[in-house]
Amino acid sequence: MGEERAVNVGPAGIEMVYERLGDPQAPPVLLVMGIGAQLIGWPDGFCTELVARGVQPIRFDNRDSGLSSHFSDAPKPDFMAALAGDTSSASYTLSDMAADSVGLLDALGLDSAHLVGASLGGAIAQTVAIEHPGRVRSLTSVMSTTGDPSVGRAGPEVLSAFAGPSPTNREEAVERMVRIARALGSPGFGFDEAAAVERAGRSYDRAHDPVGITRQAVAALASGDRTERLRSLRVPALVIHGANDSMCDVSGGQATATAIDGAELMVIDGMGHSLPQALWPALAERIAALVHRAEAHPCRSAPVPAPSPASPVIP
Repeated sequence: MGEERAVNVGPAGIEMVYERLGDPQAPPVLLVMGIGAQLIGWPDGFCTELVARGVQPIRFDNRDSGLSSHFSDAPKPDFMAALAGDTSSASYTLSDMAADSVGLLDALGLDSAHLVGASLGGAIAQTVAIEHPGRVRSLTSVMSTTGDPSVGRAGPEVLSAFAGPSPTNREEAVERMVRIARALGSPGFGFDEAAAVERAGRSYDRAHDPVGITRQAVAALASGDRTERLRSLRVPALVIHGANDSMCDVSGGQATATAIDGAELMVIDGMGHSLPQALWPALAERIAALVHRAEAHPCRSAPVPAPSPASPVIP
């Protein structure tokens, strides 16, 4: 269907760019990406695998990423202070980003959806399930964590990949993104340099906003530990994590699965903080299986009545 734009989304009244794929009558699966990543972070081929398994992927740009609203007039975020515990520079929290996701469902006239979140997107999806349980049919948390700082830590090799001066042009920005992608990659499945370069170039050309990425990171730090609230969830859940994830240690996924009653845990040897092509069929199969199981045996809270699309959708 191509990318579309919804306006006046959620309590913040932002604009969000999204893309719906597959049969509009199939179960909707809202794909939530991580820090700084755009809707194209969900590879086309992976979405095709989901469509082939009878679900309807909906991928979108979070606030401060891609072509959705950027909070450029907000105060400058102080990431180092936030790491030290002072999150006063946060312009918003994961609750606000979760409300954006729910607002997009409203704009699309969907009473509820299956949520699949990767990295920070997993934290956002968890927050939607906690704060808006009637809108979530199932939850899949991929390479994410609970917000407990003792689990899901990044390794030193990843932190060093983020070091160095800020890029001053497209070539330097693409080079940096590819370097980070290589550090985050899945050692058991190789690194597709050409695909990484192409995706980095597309991301830069759609929107390049390093400060927006920092605002998202500070929002995550300001949102705290979700562990106890995750224990209250009663939703079909799947947790997917790479055994070789150097950005978010596998302990983050293990803690998430432990916290959510009845959650399945899928740990994949050789997988890092990425979605390698070789895993697309297996990941899509497990996600779609959860979706269809939840559709056949719904056990979530009573869904909110389907809203009328109050937020206009613009092609």
